Amino acid sequence: MSEASLHILHAGALRGPLKECARVFQDAHPGVTVTMQGAGSRECARRLQHGEKADVIVLADPAIFVDFLAPDIVARCFVFATDRIVIVFDEYSRGQGGIDSRNWMDVLLADRVTYARSDEDLDPCGYRTLMVWQLAERYYNRGGLYTRLQARCPRDRIVSKSIDLVELVAQGRIDYAFVYSSVAKQFDLRHLTLPREIDLSSPAFAERYARAAVTLEGRQPGETAVVRGAPIEFAIGVHRQTKHPALAQAFLDLVHGREGQRILEENGLIPC
Repeated sequence: MSEASLHILHAGALRGPLKECARVFQDAHPGVTVTMQGAGSRECARRLQHGEKADVIVLADPAIFVDFLAPDIVARCFVFATDRIVIVFDEYSRGQGGIDSRNWMDVLLADRVTYARSDEDLDPCGYRTLMVWQLAERYYNRGGLYTRLQARCPRDRIVSKSIDLVELVAQGRIDYAFVYSSVAKQFDLRHLTLPREIDLSSPAFAERYARAAVTLEGRQPGETAVVRGAPIEFAIGVHRQTKHPALAQAFLDLVHGREGQRILEENGLIPC
């Protein structure tokens, strides 16, 4: 009799904490083989639409479950953590000695400074970065800031998933990148925390966040969809066609349980 397996398809930014959860899970289920694959959350959803199989699906935005996967692929999803957008850099990044929450846009737009983000059509961190730029234009009363930030971030500085930005900063190929705070913590990166009014972290500013909007590729080819700003949430669900529903549910229970919450906190996420 072959041993059971559990395949987890997940947002790339969540690989660190999910690997730790998987190790705990395997200790409790020694006969189970756990495999994991990461990508941008919207890319994950499209793979599932095209027939890719997974047992557990962990994405960086619950709206993707609703817009792409419900009800045929995933019946329900559950929010398990929140986060915020930060700007990461290292000790060799141009202008890093004087960057702060008031002047970061001037540092990024200075000559020879480079910065990057992830692709909004593949990865929620990408469209959330664009929303932060829109909100910053209003918050700092800097007309045209959004357009200028977009113009200085060309296609060759847009990656498929936000976790790839870490390597670009570490290698000195870019000076700054927009990622989740949890990613900055997991890789021990220097980072700048932005005001809560623009970093998509606080339910208290949900109405303000909703003023930002990004047009993305829709569920079907040729369609478009408008996504509005909202507090960042990560969600998890079980594929309706999983061959191991009890194991998949056990992994969800682990993530939501005390041990899972400890792992999430240690990796910079805020369990909920």
